Amino acid sequence: MKIATWNVNSLNVRLPHVLRWLEATQPDVLALQETKLVDEKFPHDDFEKLGYHTICCGQKTYNGVAIVSREPLANAVRALPDFEDSQCRVLAGTMDGVRVIDVYVPNGQTVGSEKYRYKLAWLDALRHWLQAELAEYPELAIVGDFNIAPEPRDVHDPAEWEGKVLFSEPERAAFRALTGLGLKDSFRLFDQPDGTFSWWDYRQGSFRRDRGLRIDHVLASDKLAARCESVSIDREPRGWERPSDHAPVTATFKSLVLSR
Repeated sequence: MKIATWNVNSLNVRLPHVLRWLEATQPDVLALQETKLVDEKFPHDDFEKLGYHTICCGQKTYNGVAIVSREPLANAVRALPDFEDSQCRVLAGTMDGVRVIDVYVPNGQTVGSEKYRYKLAWLDALRHWLQAELAEYPELAIVGDFNIAPEPRDVHDPAEWEGKVLFSEPERAAFRALTGLGLKDSFRLFDQPDGTFSWWDYRQGSFRRDRGLRIDHVLASDKLAARCESVSIDREPRGWERPSDHAPVTATFKSLVLSR
């Protein structure tokens, strides 16, 4: 099973990119973030033509998540339970016994701001919910744009970013709290090239200069991580015309159905 995640930064703008990438890579599941579309305008038909099912949770202009899958998803959840939030940032479903949770973690704006406090509270609520989800679904992947670079090697210049949003210690601690539930950062299960990032700012030629961060992740439960064969970040779409500022991340797992 191939599970991919991609913050597309407006599906309305990037739909041709997503369809092109799907045709080329053929993942079983693709989690999208920042779709920025109300559900009534989601392009279900375009994905159906490629043999995919879709579920979505969107809003106008901001946020929005969707999951594209080879088989229909069961037991869908469209919000964090017990956390009052008008922003569409969570979507979950189950395919072939694997629970896939798609998240678009708040950016946080600046350290110490109201939006930063909201981010940390949101992450705490996510952690509590994940405890219950992991108990129910031993094979679980939580994927998406976490807006957190977990380690210095995930940042092009750690000294420049230290203490700033996306790389502050409270954010990194929140990420460690998630992995502490029994989740593995699947990318780090393998030797990876130095300076491998998933996001580059549009400004100051960041992509050309490779001044990026790795903030898009596939976290896998212990049972699922044991069958992870590879994880990669596809830089190519970041170089296309009118790209998202993020690149897709794909994790490949083996023998999931036969293992049950």
